[in-house]
Amino acid sequence: MSLDAETLAQFLDTLDRFVKERLIPNEEKIAEDDAISPELVQEIRDMGLFGLSIPEEYGGIGLTMAEEVQAAFVLGQTSPAFRSLVGTNNGIGSQGIIIDGTAEQKATYLPRLATGELIASFALTEPEAGSDAGSLRTSARKDGDHYILNGTKRYITNAPRAGLFTVFARTDPSSKTSAGVTAFLVEAGTPGLSLGPIDRKMGQKGSHTCDVILEDCRVPASAIIGGPAREGLGFKTAMKVLDRGRLHISAVCTGAAERLIRDSLRYAIERKQFGEPIVEKQLIQAMLADSRTEAFAARCMIEETARRKDAGQNVSTEAACCKMYASEMVGRVADRAVQIHGGAGYIADYGIERFYRDVRLFRIYEGTTQIQQLVIARGMIKEAAL
Repeated sequence: MSLDAETLAQFLDTLDRFVKERLIPNEEKIAEDDAISPELVQEIRDMGLFGLSIPEEYGGIGLTMAEEVQAAFVLGQTSPAFRSLVGTNNGIGSQGIIIDGTAEQKATYLPRLATGELIASFALTEPEAGSDAGSLRTSARKDGDHYILNGTKRYITNAPRAGLFTVFARTDPSSKTSAGVTAFLVEAGTPGLSLGPIDRKMGQKGSHTCDVILEDCRVPASAIIGGPAREGLGFKTAMKVLDRGRLHISAVCTGAAERLIRDSLRYAIERKQFGEPIVEKQLIQAMLADSRTEAFAARCMIEETARRKDAGQNVSTEAACCKMYASEMVGRVADRAVQIHGGAGYIADYGIERFYRDVRLFRIYEGTTQIQQLVIARGMIKEAAL
């Protein structure tokens, strides 16, 4: 459901103030502690950020895609840990239920996801199955009106605090493709489900990932997203949520780039070399101009693609273009930001080096740059054959 222009403007203004007054001042502490404080998590809940894209009938805000990317532009201007905290509830953790879930599944989980009472996690990647999700080995063996799940999922965002896992497992052992994969809703605490140690990552401190281990984990057939009739259709459900997820991440990348540009411009105005601010140096101006141009291009791409998605168009190719361009773009902007800051850009006190490490992950998750290239090329080939 679309918000009227005034209500959306008020919401985005409130979110912008919250980011600047509460989240940005806590970035350094979160990086040091590798954790978001319970008090800050509660403030994020109170803001309604866990339910941005969840329909109003289930307690969410129900933003359209065009509205959600505007919120993501704002959230992207602070530590990715905050966006990651609410991201799975709004994206891959809830959208499968919203799109393909049964009425009972929606009523059971969506209200709790919208408030942040329940944290969702999307368990697809495995030690031997990342980009090639169709080759996953986690199995789901039918046993009466239940399934027995066995396997390991890797690098699963929010798994250490999740209360609900969307687990993808192979129900058809004879299938060597994604056709035999089913999506299950597995609650934390289910016997046979355990977690590995929290991963030590290059960046994005405060956002946690770990292995999800399934050892004879028994779940009812009613745990299949959409019910037993959707056995073997889990990968189709996953594909349905990817366009929204890729546009959301693209907007977060763009927000981060805009933050880096703003910080770099401020530093260049204040920092003096050879008797004048370095912002007067043409080579510094060139880096700033290149960054501003690329970030503006990404914003325009994302806004237009989001509008097309809301209009019901198939935007799989365009969403992949946005994800590829924006994630690569923010890496270039971060590199220039370090260069503009000089030695200060390499020192932790300024936070630029933290962003430099944080944004590197954007080129990997929600589909690597190389996967986006394949999606785009295949989309082009398909269109040419029509």
